[in-house]
Amino acid sequence: MTKSFEKSVAANKRLHDLIPGGAHTYAKGEDQFPEHMAPVIDHGDGAHVWDVDGNEYIEYGSGLRAVSLGHRHPKVLEAVRREIDRGSNFVRPSIIELEAAERFLATVPTAEMVKFAKNGSDATTAAVKLARAVTGRPLVALCGDQAFFSIDDWFVSRTPMSAGIPAEIGDLTVAFPYGDLAATEDLFRQHDGEIACLILEAATQLDPPAGYLEGLRDLVHRHGALLIFDEMITGFRLSAAGAQGLFGVTPDLSTFGKALGNGFAVSALAGKRDYLERGGLRDSHERVFLLSTTHGAETHALAAAVAVMDVYAAEDIPARLHERGERLTKGVREVAAAAGVQDHVVVRGRPSNLVFATLDEQLQPSQLYRTLFLRELITGGVIGPSFVVSSALTDADIDRTVEVVAGACAVYRQALDAQDIQAFIGGRPVKPVFRRFV
Repeated sequence: MTKSFEKSVAANKRLHDLIPGGAHTYAKGEDQFPEHMAPVIDHGDGAHVWDVDGNEYIEYGSGLRAVSLGHRHPKVLEAVRREIDRGSNFVRPSIIELEAAERFLATVPTAEMVKFAKNGSDATTAAVKLARAVTGRPLVALCGDQAFFSIDDWFVSRTPMSAGIPAEIGDLTVAFPYGDLAATEDLFRQHDGEIACLILEAATQLDPPAGYLEGLRDLVHRHGALLIFDEMITGFRLSAAGAQGLFGVTPDLSTFGKALGNGFAVSALAGKRDYLERGGLRDSHERVFLLSTTHGAETHALAAAVAVMDVYAAEDIPARLHERGERLTKGVREVAAAAGVQDHVVVRGRPSNLVFATLDEQLQPSQLYRTLFLRELITGGVIGPSFVVSSALTDADIDRTVEVVAGACAVYRQALDAQDIQAFIGGRPVKPVFRRFV
């Protein structure tokens, strides 16, 4: 059945007229989807969403990996509704702030204190600032192989979209390669006594090499710096206690978000008491202006977080996500092989956090072939920038997804054989988020 995108096209134009970029997150931008096929969502339920034209889709990567339980999860909504009826923001802390902190620290026992905020960048930037205050050092070392840490200058200065950021700020951030302890040691030697912290995702598409995280922790501490794990994605999705709980390596500070609220705005900075108390009222060191946000402890969002943690514990959601991802991976790989594109359409990552790669005739990453693949998925009723699963996906959802992928792989094969990808993409290709010009 041919889909109409007439209302979405019109809505996208209005969005661009009123909102820079037409969206509030660059990764949700119209440029990330094929031309005239960027659905504007009307509503969602479970693992399905509907656009303003009435088209229904099976959704992956929900809310940029945030909605791991599916949309409108009844226990989360029940908790949110209950708390909204009690008021949402007061002149003093609400008792649910205590409840949420206790629940979080029981879920992530490697942390000793926690402070909540609304988005991931708040938390990662607070972690960086705290590390600089603790160590008295200026430099931040980030994992150069990983895509995103913050909207703030210390990170964005290192991307092609660094306009508006003085070069001097960019000079305060250095990069290290994932999995290479020797190169990281060299970085510390090069900037002896200047690096305040290392920040990285402990695991991404691949698990860390054996002994890597332990070695990295020891290396960082030997040089007097702090280790920060960005658990925005790995937190809850890999395990309820994050990568630190799964791999048994405790960082000095860590940051959580995304799945913590199942779509509601809540993030967390967690870690060792000695460091986090620098932002409190019981420490003798010079005070750190840590996180102080009007809406950071919004009661309904904290209620959502508590409900999410309860559901994760009661239903073993990490295991469910893993199983859903394994079923999807098996099906996609089978139909890709049947179409002869198994080397071009590639599923990567842990089953709970899957991405897909689209490779060209020379087996190089291709935005053109990504455009073709996304077009065929959307036409078949599947939407998502990745294959990141939610626990709401049913067997029927995954089986239908595999059917759509099979059709997409057949067209992919045709394009490879024709050696004329432009004829198959229907307009401009999708684009990388980080680029200097439109």
